[in-house]
Amino acid sequence: MTPAQSYLARARELINAVEAQQAALRTAADWFAQTILAGRMVHLFGSGHSRIMVEEMWPRYGSFPGFNPIVELSLSFHNLVVGANGQRQAMFLENVSGLAERILRNYALDPRDTALVVSSSGANIVPIEMAEQFRRRGVRVVALVSRAHADASPSRRADGKKLTDFADLVLDTGAPVGDAMVRIEGLDTPVAPGSTVGGALVVNAIKAEVAARLTAAGQPPKVLSAGVVVGAARATALFEAAYDEHAHRLARLYAGVGPA
Repeated sequence: MTPAQSYLARARELINAVEAQQAALRTAADWFAQTILAGRMVHLFGSGHSRIMVEEMWPRYGSFPGFNPIVELSLSFHNLVVGANGQRQAMFLENVSGLAERILRNYALDPRDTALVVSSSGANIVPIEMAEQFRRRGVRVVALVSRAHADASPSRRADGKKLTDFADLVLDTGAPVGDAMVRIEGLDTPVAPGSTVGGALVVNAIKAEVAARLTAAGQPPKVLSAGVVVGAARATALFEAAYDEHAHRLARLYAGVGPA
């Protein structure tokens, strides 16, 4: 088996791992659909490369409003690698206690809201405290971790608690300990991570289930769609309507911030 074949074989195992979580996926979709139908938003957070799952959920083709992507560039701006805005700083800030509270200070949260917090290890402080702060405000939390990796990873918190300790529901990308899935002869460290593949499977499976629930409730979502599928005029109309809906939902999160 070639290295590429090995990776693809492991990726097929990730599909099986996600498929085995059907009940949990449906529960997450139920909660998220209830939030969107109530006119509120599902808050999405991931630091580091977990940011990818946030952007996978919204906004992109095949997605729809109702989700609030919370992306902090200081925690997820990777392309410079070193120097100003480099990876060392991002990895340091990911474990600064109190940052999560300052992030959420920007929003008027509501118990009708829900949240998806993504962290492969579930062990870094900012994602853990994001879930903790959501729960303190009465917001239900779905955690997306790589369960094997999270179980093997020591928490950066002094009390030893992890993201999963502050989650109402835990979903698993299926990726292995250390994330990388392929062994190369003569190389003592594995390559080619799997959490992005598994995470994308999870969030898109949930997205499809949410769309079905919204449609069944008589509020079909405004899905960002390609012109080659729906025609240029329809695609433009959908984009404008979806972005307007996002703005209106977001305005509710800002309207009640701070003292009256």
